[in-house]
Amino acid sequence: MNTANSNSPSASGTFYGLGVGPGDPELITLKAARLIKQCDVICYLCNDSDSDRPGRSQSKQIAQDVIDDRAYNAIEIAIPMPYKRDRTAANQAYDQGAEAIRAALRKGQTVVFLCEGDPLFFGSYAYLQERLCEEFTCIAIPGISSPNAASAVAGIPLTMQKENYAVLSGRLSDEKILSHLNEFDSLVLMKVGQSRSRLLNLLRHSGRLQEAVYIEYATREQQKVVYDVATLDGGDGPYFSLFIITRQQRNV
Repeated sequence: MNTANSNSPSASGTFYGLGVGPGDPELITLKAARLIKQCDVICYLCNDSDSDRPGRSQSKQIAQDVIDDRAYNAIEIAIPMPYKRDRTAANQAYDQGAEAIRAALRKGQTVVFLCEGDPLFFGSYAYLQERLCEEFTCIAIPGISSPNAASAVAGIPLTMQKENYAVLSGRLSDEKILSHLNEFDSLVLMKVGQSRSRLLNLLRHSGRLQEAVYIEYATREQQKVVYDVATLDGGDGPYFSLFIITRQQRNV
């Protein structure tokens, strides 16, 4: 496997997974910005044709100012992604995207993949890395993840002193989520979206409703922070939403 720890020389191009952060363009790291300006090919996921806004890319939108600042235009590889629970179509999209990236790497081109948040934290880059790492050098450039961004905008430390901490997908079973709510001092529940009503019920059932804060679109223009989650309605939340739960009573 040719990863960031590999120093073996290669005549082929290098594939970089760039974390562009949670949404605020000013949170892109200097290293990620430099690679965006210097690379040959810029790759990113975008909405597929069945979406309300086909072709739109969240990660590219975050990095657009850096892309516009390039001295010359880069080749772009857009990977249309169907956002469905069934992974069959998504895996096909990653297969097709990996083939396009592979062709560029075989020409010796440097390819960067723009990934919201951090590329190896619930990051789409990981699916491309596993398809390419046996042939090419793949390097992940870390970015600010959504729990860190949400913690900052809400003014709540994720964990302190001897607290234990867990990050969970909101799509886990009720049993697993309740078990972790009972075991861990601090938690982040990711991928709230369509599970928001169910997760609110689990927080209420575990007795931790008053310890939860809800954040949507951390650091973005449409950012929303709700400290009293009991006021949330029973509807769905957006994909970019999460709960932070901590046992500590903090003034925020």
